[in-house]
Amino acid sequence: MKKIASIALAVAALSSNAFAQDNVEGVNPWKHCGIGAAIFDDNGTAAALSNIIWDLGTTAISSKVSSEDSCNGKRTKVAMFIQDNFDAVLEQTAMGEGEHVNAMLEILEVNEDNKADVVAAIRTSVDAQTQPEAYYNAVIAAI
Repeated sequence: MKKIASIALAVAALSSNAFAQDNVEGVNPWKHCGIGAAIFDDNGTAAALSNIIWDLGTTAISSKVSSEDSCNGKRTKVAMFIQDNFDAVLEQTAMGEGEHVNAMLEILEVNEDNKADVVAAIRTSVDAQTQPEAYYNAVIAAI
């Protein structure tokens, strides 16, 4: 376990922009919540890696204990929704529509007129190998 933690820290140090969101503001639950954020409060990449190594990020997404002030709002709710319904959301995104995709966009309060454009933008950013955090980042970048 110590080897994994050491490797994760080395990767974080060498790739400080691995999970960067240059054009996305606000809370990224994998970076700003959970155990990772409590340990690495000034290094989002290390926090994200720590959260993913610890429990694939599920604690980070549902956490309001370690960073209560920043772990709330619609972005965290949509991250939890994506994590809990990932297979359905990914499949419906590939189809271009579906009740889970619509629910996700409702959580984010996307205007009805913009939903098709948002889904189209998400579709260009994800594929069958996409993981939940990358999908979340694509959604936030598309809105």
